[in-house]
Amino acid sequence: MNKKKPLAVLPLAALACVIAGGSAFAFSDVKNDAGQAQIMDLKNRGIVQGIGNDLFKPRAQVNGATAVTLIVKGLGLNIDTIRFVKKPEASDYFTKVKDNAPYAGEFIIAQFNGLDIPKDLDPSKPVTREQFAYWLMNGIASKGDYAFTDQFIILKDQDQVTSAYSSNIQKLLISGIASLDAKGDFRPKDVITRSEAAVMVDKAIEFVENTKPIPPVETPAPSHLTDVKLASESIADGVLKVTVTATAPNPGYGVEISNIAFRDGEAVIDYREIEPDPDKMYPQYVAQVQAVTYLSSDYKPVLGQIESTGAATPASPGEPSASGSTGFPIEE
Repeated sequence: MNKKKPLAVLPLAALACVIAGGSAFAFSDVKNDAGQAQIMDLKNRGIVQGIGNDLFKPRAQVNGATAVTLIVKGLGLNIDTIRFVKKPEASDYFTKVKDNAPYAGEFIIAQFNGLDIPKDLDPSKPVTREQFAYWLMNGIASKGDYAFTDQFIILKDQDQVTSAYSSNIQKLLISGIASLDAKGDFRPKDVITRSEAAVMVDKAIEFVENTKPIPPVETPAPSHLTDVKLASESIADGVLKVTVTATAPNPGYGVEISNIAFRDGEAVIDYREIEPDPDKMYPQYVAQVQAVTYLSSDYKPVLGQIESTGAATPASPGEPSASGSTGFPIEE
């Protein structure tokens, strides 16, 4: 006699987006689905599994638990670098996610990776296309700062898009992770299907894998030096004396030449501030400070930028480099 499966099995299977490894068979119900390639790629990556023996149910609705799990596992989000005073629990951040739920860990990871999941989200309720797109783009942003072309894609149903979600949807459309239907609609209020979610996540994975984030820009610490100037004079045949001067709040401060980059006939001279000795007291009057170096007259000295302590700008490939307050560049 065939035993009926308990009712509790289906909801758990329905959210089963993550597995340790995939089985060899293909899903029998995605052959004619537009997202077949992406669904199978996620399966081969071990990110999704089916419902039952060989069904994926591509047109089934995605609930909150499945959506969060798929995004977190698909993008490989984690909290490995965070140290907690106490073990985090899902109930610390979400009112309707039980601490013993199989997806509780994914909700915690989503919280600390900036997915911006509502605190009162019911994980059993269906998720709309705009909600999923918003969370997915937030997940991508947690992987790095990516550049997107400055354009605005027209949605015929733009008036139906929640304003807070619009920017993220635009980025997904611009990057090709999401797309409009044949009518030019995004259908933001429609519940997203398993196939649609799989397609977006698979394309998001490829985007992250193939796109380099914008390198972070180091912001130098505010300097106490003002009126920084550069002057040069010829002191011998082929030799220039270069002086960097600055105004400091008191004579305890100083300036030093931190790096010289030689490029295109110019010597770009960077400098850094020397801070006062904290164990000494200095008279409080404005002081003029300076640093001196010597260059070949083959180069035109140009004032560069202030650097943080320990920072240095490398010379261009193939060009000599020198640093410090004195000395000639080393020619190779």
